[in-house]
Amino acid sequence: MSSARQVRSLRLLIRLAISGAAFLLFALHIASTSRFEILDRIENYLYDARIRMTMPGTVDERVVIIDIDERSQLELGQWPWPRATLAALVDSLFDDYNVRVLGLDVLFAEEGRGDGNEAFAESLIARDVVTGFVFKDSVGDNEPRTTGMLPAPIIRRADIEDVAVPFVRAAGYTGSLAALQENAIDGGFFDAPLIDSDGVFRRAALVQEFNGDLYPSLALAVTRVALGTPGVGLDFAANADGSMQGVDLEAFLLGDLRIPVNEQVAVFIPYRGPQESFPYISAVDVLDGSAPAELLDDRIALLGASAAGLLDLRSTPVGQRYIGVEAHANLIAGLMDGEIRRQPAYSVGLEIVLLLTVAVVMALVLPRLGPLLALSLIAGIFIASMAFNFWMWSSLMLVVPLASILSYTIVAALLHLTYGFFIEQRNKRHLSQIFGQYIPPKLVEEIDASGADVSLEGDTREMSVLFSDVRSFTTISEGLDARELTQLMNEFLTPFTRAIQEHRGTIDKYMGDCVMAFWGAPLDDEEHARHALLSAFDMLSAVESLDDEFERRGWPKIRVGVGIASGDMNVGNMGSEFRVAYTVMGDTVNLGARLEGLTKQYGVDIIVSARTTELVPDFAFRELDLVRVKGKNEPVAIYEPLGPAAELGAQSAQDLEDYASALHAYRERRFDVAGQKFTELRERRDEALYTVYLDRIGAFRREPPAADWDGVFDHLSK
Repeated sequence: MSSARQVRSLRLLIRLAISGAAFLLFALHIASTSRFEILDRIENYLYDARIRMTMPGTVDERVVIIDIDERSQLELGQWPWPRATLAALVDSLFDDYNVRVLGLDVLFAEEGRGDGNEAFAESLIARDVVTGFVFKDSVGDNEPRTTGMLPAPIIRRADIEDVAVPFVRAAGYTGSLAALQENAIDGGFFDAPLIDSDGVFRRAALVQEFNGDLYPSLALAVTRVALGTPGVGLDFAANADGSMQGVDLEAFLLGDLRIPVNEQVAVFIPYRGPQESFPYISAVDVLDGSAPAELLDDRIALLGASAAGLLDLRSTPVGQRYIGVEAHANLIAGLMDGEIRRQPAYSVGLEIVLLLTVAVVMALVLPRLGPLLALSLIAGIFIASMAFNFWMWSSLMLVVPLASILSYTIVAALLHLTYGFFIEQRNKRHLSQIFGQYIPPKLVEEIDASGADVSLEGDTREMSVLFSDVRSFTTISEGLDARELTQLMNEFLTPFTRAIQEHRGTIDKYMGDCVMAFWGAPLDDEEHARHALLSAFDMLSAVESLDDEFERRGWPKIRVGVGIASGDMNVGNMGSEFRVAYTVMGDTVNLGARLEGLTKQYGVDIIVSARTTELVPDFAFRELDLVRVKGKNEPVAIYEPLGPAAELGAQSAQDLEDYASALHAYRERRFDVAGQKFTELRERRDEALYTVYLDRIGAFRREPPAADWDGVFDHLSK
């Protein structure tokens, strides 16, 4: 096996190990061997989000809440009300409004004040009233185990002795008064033993076990009475041989309804929407006869409290302060409609299979992708997982956990990307060894990320080169000692270098106070001229920003000249067998150096070549002159960049136009006109450039130029 194949095989094994290790951790969570609280919290959040996204959001008028609200308490007195008042309320609901069933989400465990107890008990006779009671999950030392009376169990001990179901088991209860329970048709518990760890009421137990018998919840008891008190039972998935050993509980049977439940005979509450998804009628309106009859006729009524002082509030997926009685209403409506979602027994296996699929894809596919495609793959896994899960939720009414898949995708992606990052760092370090001394780190990263084929071998291409030099540096250096001069050099070269590298430039060399840089290599840069120009402006700004600090230190202010030339040049590693340097050479490079030297003579900070102006058409430039520089026979036009044309002020634009007119007159030998125009310009703004031309015009007036003069000025010095 070749070395390259060995490396690839090793990397594949590492990738598989990364996916496998993360898979094992999440598989342990799914199998409940080692639960991670953070995943449970995420799962709860995702469950709540799906509830809110798919809830009908309509008002269900089949269940009406008779509300013990603030207004009722204001008119009838604080709760608990006299039993005679409650008797009148029950009589009105059945005699005047013809409700089908009345469920009491309130507890009557003690005798009421006054002589209305008997009347209240009699009001329940021969009416479909379901009382409420509370089971206790524990009993204190000085607390009675039982109080009041329980209704008849819904399933007796003898019918469930042979099944292994982890029912919610109660330690005691507080029931209704015997006189009330004996006259009621049924009763149901309204405590919530299955509140999730975050305090949210998502699942409700349909039954609880006490002394071996099963008793219904208030919602189940009310639904059963509303349906005509059908028979009930538990449905198990039998083994192939018909035995019940180790089988799973699948459903609770309510007549013809098959209600999917978990192993504790609990269901997910099918919340319809936010609070008031069912009609609320104030209890006082029922008593005075002002309640709308059409809302109560043949309806299921629940007596409950919304008054803040009675504290019947629950935290639910659809509201943090949700009135408890409405949670029962949601469950009643869902039971009647058969709209109960279930978490199937095979959901654990499905989670494991999906997790394994994602793990394999992450190990085999992710390493082959670049950063953008890798992010696209991760996003694709996210979207596909959520879409598949949402389809099962909406179309199949299945609750399949989602947090493990999404969290695994993030964790595994981070692990793979981290591993890839450190492996790729080897290549980056190699590139840095080759190019790090020449180009900014950002470009090294781009070369590595793009996989571009770059070389140090000689090449000819169009590029831009920049030279900058500190004016009067010899004079400045003579006034400083060696330590101060070194500090001064560092102070201005640092922002110079930053300005170049921030605009994708490559530092060629430092030559004392001079900096040479170029754009367009080793990576091609179509905007090389623009980037060079922007660097030049940033260098000037950096110099000005140093003025105050230099003055504080007693150092002289510095000013620089910058020359930029664009055009074809040779680039590559050049030198001897003893020493090489990655640099540029050619006429364009020489021109750039000459242009920097001319800045002082024309009194400007930056001079650029004609090709540079062509490559940055949205900038405004002022043509300075036609010159013949040392080493070139052909004249070249030189320009001063003024900035983006769109940002040029009105006065500057007018000055530029007048200057162009003056320059045109000068080149046509109309020296009187040119002199007048340059004088007017200098009166507006005293610039050295205008003085240069006025001095030339004065000389030409004394000694006119030759007949073949073409307007070119010869600069014979460097």
